[in-house]
Amino acid sequence: MVHDPHRTDEAPLGQAQAPDAGHDRIAKALARAGVGSRRDVERLIAEGRVALNGRVLETPAVKVEPGDVLTVDGAVVGEAEPARLFRYHKPVGLVTTHKDPKGRPTVFSALPKGLPRLISVGRLDLNSEGLLLLTNDGGLARALELPAAGVQRRYRARAYGRTNQEKLDALKAGVTIDGVRYGPIEARLDKAKEGVQGANLWITVTLAEGKNREVRRVLEHLGLKVNRLIRLSYGPFALGTLEAGEIEEVGPRVIREQLSAQVAPANLPKGERPQFRRAKAAPAPERRASSTGAERTAEAPRGEAPRKKAYKPGWAKPKARSGPPRKPGAKAAPKRR
Repeated sequence: MVHDPHRTDEAPLGQAQAPDAGHDRIAKALARAGVGSRRDVERLIAEGRVALNGRVLETPAVKVEPGDVLTVDGAVVGEAEPARLFRYHKPVGLVTTHKDPKGRPTVFSALPKGLPRLISVGRLDLNSEGLLLLTNDGGLARALELPAAGVQRRYRARAYGRTNQEKLDALKAGVTIDGVRYGPIEARLDKAKEGVQGANLWITVTLAEGKNREVRRVLEHLGLKVNRLIRLSYGPFALGTLEAGEIEEVGPRVIREQLSAQVAPANLPKGERPQFRRAKAAPAPERRASSTGAERTAEAPRGEAPRKKAYKPGWAKPKARSGPPRKPGAKAAPKRR
């Protein structure tokens, strides 16, 4: 079997299989078995490298039945894995794709070794961070992404400008921007710190569509400039205590309890414990310093561990205090002249 643990689809394809799905198209069957994306499989077939029951295939318009023997380059392809799901804390600076024409670092190139072929559930753009769900089941990904499914995504945005809760409440009716209709959005103004020319705001945004750059475009429509965007949750799954770059598998029991409607019964995982424990992925490129202050962040968003302060070049760092630790409530000793 030809197997690359880091192969991914460019986009989720197909919906969850029907309960009696025993007759899959060849491309879908090989993709589920981890050979590669459906486009990769179609290319392999065109090159004459795929055989079904000893017969070399010339077209992907072939269905696979239970008991059929599939080979790629003469190696027998194993059975498809049950559905698996991973929570990943995507850092800023990674593209949510496995091939980037511009050569930028990608989410999938940063993942630790030993994982199956994964695809993303939705995307986060280069400058966004937070929870990104990854799965080996294209049908599951598609089911969680469809707007008709109404799966809620929750974000926390830091923005610059001025607004009020009344303007944010108007988004509950939806909004049309440049001909694109965005559905109902719930936005809550959490904090506003006034400055000379505007205010630094923290806004929690909840939506169920997840169109391309939706949060940024809607807030920009209100005159705000988003300078940080973190996804805190996707459906029943939350970012929790995952640090930037960490990935953790969702347990089989949780998948059965939470996603039985989105996964075909034959693909539901068994057992109680996940195969993969929490691990740190490759480090992301360094984030640029904020243009609005010395520190990149003034506070950690809800659901995220506090971050170390980052200082711009030329800013004086606080000096470490020397001497024995001061007792609680004790006053500092006067300086000697």
